[in-house]
Amino acid sequence: MLNQPISYYSNAVNFPLVSICVQTYNHGQYIRECLDNLLNQNTNFDYEILLGEDNSSDNTRHICIEYAEKYPEKIRLFLHDRSNVIKINGNATGRFNFIYNLKNTKGKYIALCEGDDYWTDPYKLQKQVDFLEANDDVNICFTRALLLKNGKEELQEIPLPFDKQSFRFVELIRHHNFISTASVMFKKPEPLIFPDWIIKVPFGDLALYKIVSNNKKIQCINEVMSVYRIHDSGVWSGINAKKSAEQYLTFYLAIFLALTSEEKKEAKKKIRSLLRKLASLSVPNNKYIAKLYFINLLIKHFNYI
Repeated sequence: MLNQPISYYSNAVNFPLVSICVQTYNHGQYIRECLDNLLNQNTNFDYEILLGEDNSSDNTRHICIEYAEKYPEKIRLFLHDRSNVIKINGNATGRFNFIYNLKNTKGKYIALCEGDDYWTDPYKLQKQVDFLEANDDVNICFTRALLLKNGKEELQEIPLPFDKQSFRFVELIRHHNFISTASVMFKKPEPLIFPDWIIKVPFGDLALYKIVSNNKKIQCINEVMSVYRIHDSGVWSGINAKKSAEQYLTFYLAIFLALTSEEKKEAKKKIRSLLRKLASLSVPNNKYIAKLYFINLLIKHFNYI
């Protein structure tokens, strides 16, 4: 049974142009930097921050309440209960928090920023709004981002020519999800409806892009405006590689029926490749048995290949 989140807000603007969705859990050492950069945006319009706190075990909730009380005109805080957490493939996720924030947005445009990421350009919102207002054929815009790992920053790579040229969702299937979540702004569909498969897919951001792109264009603003933190410093082991392949397979199978014919064609290639990889990882020391296992997987997923 759903436990309604506790809401902390009183003076938040009623008609913001932009809603910023922030989901946070155990981000005590990062959330201040995230919120300070969101609050320091220079705009000629009103914006709101929807801050979803997932009942952290560290001091994240305390910090979020502190900021909500200090900036009631900007921040709408939702304090969630762990009983509402959605598990995907047996793993606890922030999906309920994510969807709840999105459903409660008031803005024409929605920007995303996880609680451990942050923005580096005080004009990020203004630049993205100006771009989307001037380009009716684009539903999603994003910026270049820095990847912060072990204290070192590097520019996130984007397949050429998509750093400058608009594209459609199919390219995120053909290549990979090269969009940093903290860099995204999109036009909010009216109404914003979430299909049942949204709570089944491992990658909520990629699934969201499918929903809100609405077969329109996606465009990169070729400037660095955000930082994405990578916490896992380890190299993928064989076990992790198998788990990753299983997650991607789950994603493509769950979203498959929602794809266009062109997207399905690319997804089929990915699914076949993932099945081959899973067979190889499951039986690493016997190519013959791995081949038989691969054939068995092909038969099992015949409708998707």
